[in-house]
Amino acid sequence: MRAKYVNPFTDFGFKKIFGEEASKPMLMDFLNALLPEENRIVELTFKTPEQLGRREFERKAVFDIYCENERGQKFIVELQKAKQNYFVERTIYYSTFPIREQAEKGNWNYNLEAVYCIGILDFTFGDYTSEAERHEVVHTVKLKNQHGEIFYDKLTYIYLEMPNFKKEEHELVTRLDQWLFFIKNLEDFQSIPHIFRDSVFTQAFEKAELAKLDNAEMDSYEYSLKVFRDNKAVWDYALETATAEARTIALEEGKAEGIAAGKAEGIAVGKAEGRAEGFMEGKLEVARELFAKGIPLDVLVQTTGFSSEEIQGIIT
Repeated sequence: MRAKYVNPFTDFGFKKIFGEEASKPMLMDFLNALLPEENRIVELTFKTPEQLGRREFERKAVFDIYCENERGQKFIVELQKAKQNYFVERTIYYSTFPIREQAEKGNWNYNLEAVYCIGILDFTFGDYTSEAERHEVVHTVKLKNQHGEIFYDKLTYIYLEMPNFKKEEHELVTRLDQWLFFIKNLEDFQSIPHIFRDSVFTQAFEKAELAKLDNAEMDSYEYSLKVFRDNKAVWDYALETATAEARTIALEEGKAEGIAAGKAEGIAVGKAEGRAEGFMEGKLEVARELFAKGIPLDVLVQTTGFSSEEIQGIIT
């Protein structure tokens, strides 16, 4: 079935829905669904996404979306399509640019406005500290001290693990649920679900409709979609290969452990059986000696625990 809407995990699709001037209502609504009520955004201003280092040798940063609200708070919104080395470090590095740009010339008291770095991840972290964390969608990170208390509350990292979002339409409760369902399933929709009938989502679907793209936009989208699919194919192959290798290693290790355990169990069983046989031989020898000394058969039965038939077999 031919897609009706853009894939929001492509660079083009993501920026079409959230990164254009006409997309401000959608971006504000999405950010407000993530933030506490007291941090609600009333107005947004897009800022240049390309940040240059202060000196020539410093590495620059190019954000997917960079904006500022009416209070001067900064928001970086990044779409991460495949897991990369040091992607967390990358978001931390990116957060230094909106912090440094607040430095004023002359006398300045270092009072900073809040900075939020939001990552929409089309993968999971993979390394978790608890089983509960393994299934969480939203990971909010702040700077804390050794007692787990927030040391600085103006720097926040929010990571959304999209593969962990598994709710169906009838299970959606919050506004954030609606946005995550929209992002994850947009490319598969053929019509607008009833739950998205409000004005903000109506605009989002209009922005995302492929039929409304002009020729230049369609060319850009198709190229962006090709890059997304190529990257996904590479990632899936790497994951499949790594999984197969892990299974092979686990199988070999399991075999080795099984052989070692089998040997150990065999030795233990052998020792036990040897002890049992030795004990039995000792009792048999005692029975023979007692019978040779004239001890009656009924006394031997009571003493050794053998039946009269077994003792008859011993002495004959």
